[in-house]
Amino acid sequence: MYVLGVETSCDETAIAIYSGDRGLLAHQIYSQISLHAEYGGVVPELASRDHVRKTMPLIAASLAEAKCQPSDIAGVAYTRGPGLIGALMVGASVARSLAFAWQIPAIGIHHIEAHLMAAMLEPNKPEYPFVTLIVSGGHTMLAYVRGLGKYELLGETLDDAVGEAFDKTAKLLGLPYPGGPALAALAESGVAKRFIFPRPMVNRPGLDFSFSGLKTHAVNVCNEYQLDHQTKADIAHAFEQAVIDTLVIKCKRALAQTSCHSLVVAGGVSANKQLRLQLAAKLAEHSATVYYPRLEYCTDNGAMVAYTGFLRLARGEHDDLSIMPRARWPLCELT
Repeated sequence: MYVLGVETSCDETAIAIYSGDRGLLAHQIYSQISLHAEYGGVVPELASRDHVRKTMPLIAASLAEAKCQPSDIAGVAYTRGPGLIGALMVGASVARSLAFAWQIPAIGIHHIEAHLMAAMLEPNKPEYPFVTLIVSGGHTMLAYVRGLGKYELLGETLDDAVGEAFDKTAKLLGLPYPGGPALAALAESGVAKRFIFPRPMVNRPGLDFSFSGLKTHAVNVCNEYQLDHQTKADIAHAFEQAVIDTLVIKCKRALAQTSCHSLVVAGGVSANKQLRLQLAAKLAEHSATVYYPRLEYCTDNGAMVAYTGFLRLARGEHDDLSIMPRARWPLCELT
């Protein structure tokens, strides 16, 4: 079965084709970073318009890369939500229309489910059950995964997502958009322990997160010091380390609570080098293994959508002719 995957939830237009026998056959992605850079963040209307321009050309490029024809495609998967509603509408409309024209089934995919399934595209993949940490610009959550569609929410952010906190702190430091990677790069030259940032909510029970106070602490430090290059690097290092320590503590707690020894980390922030190094080191002390998607599958991509669509279509699932994207869609509503 060849499945076409369409991802347009935010500021990447991404298309992929996955085969149940041959694996990933095509993977095309167009990033809108340069489009939104002058505004310092994603402008939803501009994102939607750019998806309109790019989706069909990328589908044509994916078919050419996979050396297949529309008649070879047995199903279409698209991101139904959560995400920017206008951007979701573009991908959903194109995908549902193609499926109708080609007379094949279509299925809307949950964006977070696709992220946590991205690790299954790797040769070394986890076995169920496992704990997953989703860290991105819009989401921060811990969930217990028993299988496809079998999710138990363990904890989530009460305010800012990790990626959002990275971007806002980077903006405070005058770093370019996107701020997260720029802050991580600057942090590499920072002096450890010059600044000590709080580790929010680690001294109370539960697995929820809060990062707004960490951002406020960064504002106060920035207002107190002259922001020369080294001071900016030291603040970036302190902020990044506070985030990583918080995530590590919560992940260890989640693994102990569920008696799991496998952790899957996914989402754009999972590409952070220090997060990967420190999670692997700290959890190895407790005989736990950490699994990640490769870097190109950490950010939004079509491969994770095509693969998750393949899994669900292979079970006989599909949508009707309606197009109903969801800007908000709790993961635990999935079955």
